Amino acid sequence: MSDEQQAVRRGRGRRPAAEVRAEVLAATGRLFLEEGLRAVTFDRVAKEAGSSKVTLYKWWPSPGAMAAEAYFARSAPVLAFADTGDLRADLVSQLTSFVRWLTRDGAATPVAELIGAAQVDPGVARAWAEEYARPRRELARERLRAACRQGQLREDADLDVIVDQLWGACYHRLLVLQVPFDETLVPRLVDHALHGAAGRA
Repeated sequence: MSDEQQAVRRGRGRRPAAEVRAEVLAATGRLFLEEGLRAVTFDRVAKEAGSSKVTLYKWWPSPGAMAAEAYFARSAPVLAFADTGDLRADLVSQLTSFVRWLTRDGAATPVAELIGAAQVDPGVARAWAEEYARPRRELARERLRAACRQGQLREDADLDVIVDQLWGACYHRLLVLQVPFDETLVPRLVDHALHGAAGRA
């Protein structure tokens, strides 16, 4: 940001906290996805967003926690969960968006870095679990519960296992096996989760 731009920002007077927070998260999300977790520092983000480091220290326990919240905000519209009434189509659509977000839109490395940071930074771990992983898991469970009510899944279907099979398989390939994968994997994941691999009687 240029000195002129910063001067313009200072001349605007005190900005509402919600506006400042939104601009900080936008700057953080951009840095995080383009340059990785190492680029997200309070100094760099404060400069990019025209904010103060004091404000950032007040709102987030660490740059990693700030990056986590920015990732959630940035990914939410990309990973929205539709309900068209066709469970298989909705699962394929959402999971395809997720895989594309990781593999084609460049989120794979930043996400891997963020999950790695969550293993050593309690603030990041808390943010990842409470503000992203569990809420997103619940969105999937809501869609699966609707499918149970509509008779598209058995009433006793283990929804948590289905979620683990689908999204967990992607994280496993990304973080543990570290093997390439793309959206062509999605229909097979969905069909195995919904129909299993047992032979026909």
